[in-house]
Amino acid sequence: MADLTTSVGTVALRNPVLLASGCAGYGAELDGLLDLSTLGGLVTKGVSPTPWEGNPPPRIAETTGGMLNAIGLQNVGLRGFLESKQPYLQTMDCAAVVNVIGRSVHEYVAVTEGLRGLPWIDALELNVSCPNVKQGGIQFGTRPEAAAAVTRAVVDAADRPVWVKLAPTVADIAEMALAVQEAGAAALTVTNTIPALAIDLDRRRSLLGNGIGGLSGPAIKPVALRMTWACAQVASIPVIGCGGIRAGRDALEFLVAGASAVQAGTATLVEPGAGARIVAEMDAWLDASGIGSVEEIIGTLQMP
Repeated sequence: MADLTTSVGTVALRNPVLLASGCAGYGAELDGLLDLSTLGGLVTKGVSPTPWEGNPPPRIAETTGGMLNAIGLQNVGLRGFLESKQPYLQTMDCAAVVNVIGRSVHEYVAVTEGLRGLPWIDALELNVSCPNVKQGGIQFGTRPEAAAAVTRAVVDAADRPVWVKLAPTVADIAEMALAVQEAGAAALTVTNTIPALAIDLDRRRSLLGNGIGGLSGPAIKPVALRMTWACAQVASIPVIGCGGIRAGRDALEFLVAGASAVQAGTATLVEPGAGARIVAEMDAWLDASGIGSVEEIIGTLQMP
């Protein structure tokens, strides 16, 4: 077997595969469907200071090559997270990353401060790129100075490494990467969903109650690969690739593009055990290729 161990900065991982935020709940939702110890880690559903109801249904629509979601970051809030979700999360045998959301810098900081002192948390992931909420998220993720400001505030309040999840809808993803790196980010997650529309032709209406949703799945993989590579070219901090990963070869392509780890999202919604299968397929490919360690292929892409 190849050595699949890797790390994202100071966070050691059994293997490079994590489950993306919003696609695996708070871990317990996959109990009995997936052995989390087969993974490198899990990123929780977003946590805000108070509970969010999310967007009106329908919230999910299938489309060619993927799906649209407009969940709207529905979550139980910080108190509910600590009381009802923490007990399971702190027993997981993989890295635990908590996704942090808010409608203002103050709210991001409030969640971060509420998570201080919890030894089971390996890192925080700062979501400044969700396209499905009217406040927070994307309003910070499309301007370098705004992304840097919220990153700096969260880093100052945190006692764990802060990863920043970048938006794909920017003119220059590398500029965003450098801005949050300078503000203290420990790693970059690249990338989030792409704003998109699906139409019910017979009714002449959007398939989603929110109108617009975020496109994920295989359709966005080439975009995510390009952005992962672009960030890895300029950043001195690790990059985590995310977007359309459904097989071991997909994950390995992100590593070749410069990612230190990857996140699988939509694949888990289709196949709850996809994460473990992706790990096994990565291992098999490395063995067949005579590569002893997964870290040997990171950043090996040869571009013209």
